[in-house]
Amino acid sequence: MSLYLDTLLFTGNIVAPIFFISLLGYLLMRLQIIDQHFVATASRLVFTITLPALVFMSISRMDFQAVFNPTLLTYFIISTLVCFTLLWQVSKRFIHKPEDLGVFIQGAFRGNYGIIGLAVSFNMFGDSGLAQASLLLACVIPLYNTLSVLALSLPMQKQNGLNLTQPLIEIARNPLIIAVLLALPFSYFDWGLPTAIDKIGNYFANLTLPLALLAVGASLNLRSLKDTSGESSWATLIKLILMPLILTSGAWISGIRGQELGILFILFGCPTAAASFIMAKAMHGNAQLAANIILTTTIGSIVTLSSGIYLLRLWNLA
Repeated sequence: MSLYLDTLLFTGNIVAPIFFISLLGYLLMRLQIIDQHFVATASRLVFTITLPALVFMSISRMDFQAVFNPTLLTYFIISTLVCFTLLWQVSKRFIHKPEDLGVFIQGAFRGNYGIIGLAVSFNMFGDSGLAQASLLLACVIPLYNTLSVLALSLPMQKQNGLNLTQPLIEIARNPLIIAVLLALPFSYFDWGLPTAIDKIGNYFANLTLPLALLAVGASLNLRSLKDTSGESSWATLIKLILMPLILTSGAWISGIRGQELGILFILFGCPTAAASFIMAKAMHGNAQLAANIILTTTIGSIVTLSSGIYLLRLWNLA
C-alpha cells in the first residue's frame, strides 16, 4: 500500500500542475484577461516553434546507440497502427460529424508521452529508463503526428471530396516531424549544440507546456463539456483503461519484460497530449472536444497510471 500511495503522490505531482494551469486558462478567459485571439496566437506559437524546440532538445540529447531496442519499437509501431485502425473503424459508426471524428480518434490514442511519460519513466527506472523513453519518443512523435494528420484531415475531405495530396503535404511540413528528423543525427553521432543555442532552445522548450495548457483551459466551457460528455467519456475510457490494459498485456504475451514492459505501459497509459488540442485547432477540428478530452484524461490518469504502476511492481513485471 505504501508503494501505491507513493506512486499516486508522484503521479499527482506531475499531473496536478497540468490541471491547474488549464484551470488558470479557464479563469483568465472568464475574467477577460485573455481572449480567443490569445488562444489562436499561443496555439500557433506552440505548434510551429516551442513544441518543436522541446522535441528537438529532448531527442538530440539521448544516447541512440546505448538504448536502441528494435523489439520495443516494432511492438509499439504495430500495436499503435492496429489500435488506430480499429478505433477508426468502430468510432466512424457512431460519430458522424467530421470535425468530431478525427478529434475523438486522436484524443483516444495520442498520449502526453513527451511530458508525463518521460517524467514517470525517469521516476520508475532512473537514467536508463529516461534514455530508453527518449528513444521511444523519437518514434512516437512522427507516428502520432502522421496518424493525427490523417485522422483530422481525411474525414473533413470526405465531406468535400477526397484528396490524398493535402494530408501528405500536412505530414511533410509538420513541425514536430521535422524536429525529430533534425534531432536524430545529433543523437546518433553525439553532436553537441553551442552553449548559446542550447540555452535558446531550452528557453523556447520551457514555454511549451504553460502556453499550450493556458490555451486548452481558455477553450473550455461548461456547456461544451456537457454537450460532448459522451464522446469525451468514451475517449477517456479507451485512453486510460482499454488501451494500456490490452496493449500492455499484448506486450507481455509477446515476451517483453521488465523495464521495457513498464515503459510501454506508461506510453499507452498517459493522458491525452496537450498537442492534440493545438493540432485540432490548426486543422479546423472540434477544438473544444479536444480540450475536454485532455482535461478528463489528465484528471483520470492520476488514479489509472498509479494503479497500473503499482500492479506491475506488485507482480514483479516491471
